Amino acid sequence: MPGKTRIRLDLSYDGGNFLGWSAQPGLRTVQGELESALAIIFGKHGPVEPLTVAGRTDAGVHATGQVAHLDVTKEQLGVLSRPRGKTPPLAPGARFDGPRALGRRLNGIAGLNADIYVSRGSFAPEGFDARFSATWRRYQYRVADASAPRNPLLRGHTLWYPAVLDLDRMNQAAQGLLGLHDWAAFCKPREGATTVRTLERFFWTRADDGVLTAEVRADAFCHSMVRSLVGATIAVGESKLESGRLVELRDELDRPSDFKVLPAKGLTLVEVGYPPEAEMAARAHTTRNRRPV
Repeated sequence: MPGKTRIRLDLSYDGGNFLGWSAQPGLRTVQGELESALAIIFGKHGPVEPLTVAGRTDAGVHATGQVAHLDVTKEQLGVLSRPRGKTPPLAPGARFDGPRALGRRLNGIAGLNADIYVSRGSFAPEGFDARFSATWRRYQYRVADASAPRNPLLRGHTLWYPAVLDLDRMNQAAQGLLGLHDWAAFCKPREGATTVRTLERFFWTRADDGVLTAEVRADAFCHSMVRSLVGATIAVGESKLESGRLVELRDELDRPSDFKVLPAKGLTLVEVGYPPEAEMAARAHTTRNRRPV
């Protein structure tokens, strides 16, 4: 944006007490909390630009690898460039890092017991867009089935499922779904939004403690797609559906009742992938063009 500097923020949050990412009047959201803190930091130096995020997580969904960007004016950047009383001294020859200072200030406002944490603030490379420059998003979903121990300390991040699940059947079903397809049957429709996506990776593993984890990666996800994919393969793992039936349901394009969309608490956005810096702008331009159905 002309006259402004773009800052990238890498962040994590526990989604249990948030009604999703997107700011909503009167409701606690991740974007709302961050932008309120930004208003405190920059309040005397002009309005705060809305944050742009790589993946707008739903209510209750967690993140350990979320990415957002913010455009700041020269005056706002100057605020970050003035060291504060508790700022650690710079190493000899080092330059004060405004984006890093922004991350520290956001964490300071949030407090030590916060459910949001900014792990890194940095100057964004030329052409970077947190949403449109991304090449893929990776999620994980944790399930403790009837054969796994129930750890109350992780109850906010793991679905407790009342049946024993067959890992091999679930992986067979997951592998059959990969590729570029229209995922309307696995998405909650949004007006004007395409449901064409490339599912690049989808598999299940069982850890030594018995907990199952789904690894799901795609160029992008439509609303509730991951939780639908997980619910569908769990239905296969419980022998309620045959693995080949999922492909049939996908290609019918109608949202079925054959499986459940699972709760948000087991889902975490763990990583967002980006191209080399020289390709950021081109990737953003390509992504903005609507995918053909």
